[in-house]
Amino acid sequence: MGKAEARRRFLELVGSGWSVRRAAREVGVHERTGRDWRDGTRKVGNKRIHRDGTVVDYGRGARYSVPVTTPRGAGPATISGRYLSLPDRLAIADGLLTGRSLRAIAAGIGKDVSTVSREVRARSIAGTYLPYQADRAAAAARARPKQSKLVTSQVLREAVTDGLSQRLSPEQISHRLVKDFPDDESMRVSHETIYQALYFQARGGLKREVQQTLRSGRARRIPRRAPDRRTHRFLDPMIMISDRPAEADDRAVPGHWEGDLIMGEGNKSAIATLVERSTRYTMLVHLPGRHDAETVRDGLVATISTLPAHLRGSLTWDQGSEMARHKQFSMATDMAVYFCDPASPWQRGTNENTNGLLRQYFPKGTDLSVFGPEDLEHVAQELNGRPRKTLDWDTPAERLRDLLTA
Repeated sequence: MGKAEARRRFLELVGSGWSVRRAAREVGVHERTGRDWRDGTRKVGNKRIHRDGTVVDYGRGARYSVPVTTPRGAGPATISGRYLSLPDRLAIADGLLTGRSLRAIAAGIGKDVSTVSREVRARSIAGTYLPYQADRAAAAARARPKQSKLVTSQVLREAVTDGLSQRLSPEQISHRLVKDFPDDESMRVSHETIYQALYFQARGGLKREVQQTLRSGRARRIPRRAPDRRTHRFLDPMIMISDRPAEADDRAVPGHWEGDLIMGEGNKSAIATLVERSTRYTMLVHLPGRHDAETVRDGLVATISTLPAHLRGSLTWDQGSEMARHKQFSMATDMAVYFCDPASPWQRGTNENTNGLLRQYFPKGTDLSVFGPEDLEHVAQELNGRPRKTLDWDTPAERLRDLLTA
């Protein structure tokens, strides 16, 4: 019998009325060990960790303890009419004794039959429904705030403590308990409960020990903004891709472009890429020396200005800082700029595919500043001269030519 199993069995025996001495002898441990298990006291070398989570001292090799916290302010809650009351449960018991159907009982107390069925199934003991006991159990189950499992179960708390001493993460501990105790539902705790206990202990003055236990090294949780409360990335409001017109989404109308930067060695140099969604026609923008917002704006304006008006529909870009001057670009070109959602490169799938093709010419780690406008024009011509399966084996240059002549 393992130590954790012996401890669990010992506590069960003591809880059922066995003496500490007899229970300790039954599971094969010393009586003093049994008393420590019963009292919630743990010895680590010459140090002691008490039931309330207070650590007298952390010596070398001492194991970490999970604090025991008791919620404050718990009291009786007002019961909503949506739930079963004691009179409802008495009516259920009477109906079962007289042989009425669950549907008839439910109709008599004004509840759904599934509510009555669930109540009888969950609260019956050895096939008998006891209304007063069921009402007490329901009241205990809905009490708020509830005590943490790490408060009510010493065995579970010790298992979590062992995991933390082995530098396991709370998530690893939570999932490992399921494997180690597959048939014991009492040995279940979420990783969030463990984190909350650790953060509580950090506030109690054990910040250094908590930092050593958690891999992040943080003794408090970093607050996160809700998605609908995010601050704007740019001074000028962004128009998101969800507002892009349907004609751009289905590629039915030409003139809608996707753009991005491909970066050079150490992100010190870059080339801007523009791909038309309907024809897959590619244009490369030379960025001499820098790729800040002003340089990118000027390069894009100069390139887009070479296109006829009917091919200036819209531009879709990610939320990179190089597009901070997007409003000025729109004013100069009369093109709306739509921004993808964070970490969603598939929303510019055509451009992402083209950037992958361009890596044949500009491998990662290449200093892109050595390529001049003529070099970029040559690469773009080669790319636009490739037959594409998605274009029925036409080339992007041929498709664009048809648009211009039409």
